[in-house]
Amino acid sequence: MPKPNVGGQAVIEGVMMKNGSLYATAIRKPDKDILIDKRKYVSLTERHKLLGLPFVRGAVAFLESMIIGMKILTFSAEFFEVDEEEQPSKLDLWLEKKFGDKVENAVIAISVVLAMLFALGLFLFLPATLSQLMRDVLPSGRWMNLADGIIRIAILLIYLVAISRLKDIQRVFQYHGAEHKTIHCYECDEPLTVENVRRMSRLHKRCGTNFIFIVVAISVIVLTVINVQTYLLRLAVRLLCLPIIAGISYEVLKLFGRKDSGLVDILTYPGLMLQKITTSEPDDAQIEIAIAALNASLEESETAEDDN
Repeated sequence: MPKPNVGGQAVIEGVMMKNGSLYATAIRKPDKDILIDKRKYVSLTERHKLLGLPFVRGAVAFLESMIIGMKILTFSAEFFEVDEEEQPSKLDLWLEKKFGDKVENAVIAISVVLAMLFALGLFLFLPATLSQLMRDVLPSGRWMNLADGIIRIAILLIYLVAISRLKDIQRVFQYHGAEHKTIHCYECDEPLTVENVRRMSRLHKRCGTNFIFIVVAISVIVLTVINVQTYLLRLAVRLLCLPIIAGISYEVLKLFGRKDSGLVDILTYPGLMLQKITTSEPDDAQIEIAIAALNASLEESETAEDDN
């Protein structure tokens, strides 16, 4: 029987591992105990045939991963409140009054929308605006679109380097490294021990960082080919092409995950190099958390919370 493909995500002082529809999160609480949380979520791509079609499922999977990731981040953050006696803000009170017991879902929805708006502003509107300002010095519209793509890549690199300097993010990146090492150990059929995991690489071809780079690379190609001149048309094309770019990128990432060849190694190399920024070497305690999360995700559980 083939081994299931597992994936994961680093959270605040913990790791989430995904095995099919089961999400298992292990968190190191302030008292040093390990908390295991299990949730089940069956993707819309599996519940609706149309949404599961190639080049459609990628956009759906991307949106679902953002929502689930935000839920798990919110859950992990609950254990690390800075001041439990701090009075709720006016915004907190308004949200609680407006949404009642659905306030957590509302906060997650708002957070996802704000994250998407931030990403659109940083990686779509800003490059389009800067490249538009260069139109008088570039020979054609396609060169302007190419400049747009180069600026987008530069912004991505600057952004990743900048956040990697933050102390809290450095901890998350260490857990990200522990996640990758643990998955490598599992895929190599090695026993999941701290010693075995420590020897593994912290870089992985199926990482979300690879997906981000593929999205940026595919967007450069697609948006250079589609040549429009005016600023508003360029923005409209970029927004309309987002689901297409996400769909293509998802299929490319799945292909890279299945294939193992020299060409795939070359094509995945830039994304792996980005992971040198988004992952760090973990300590043994962080590896222990990643192992606990993966073991929990591989166990059949009837008690997992249903997130559908």
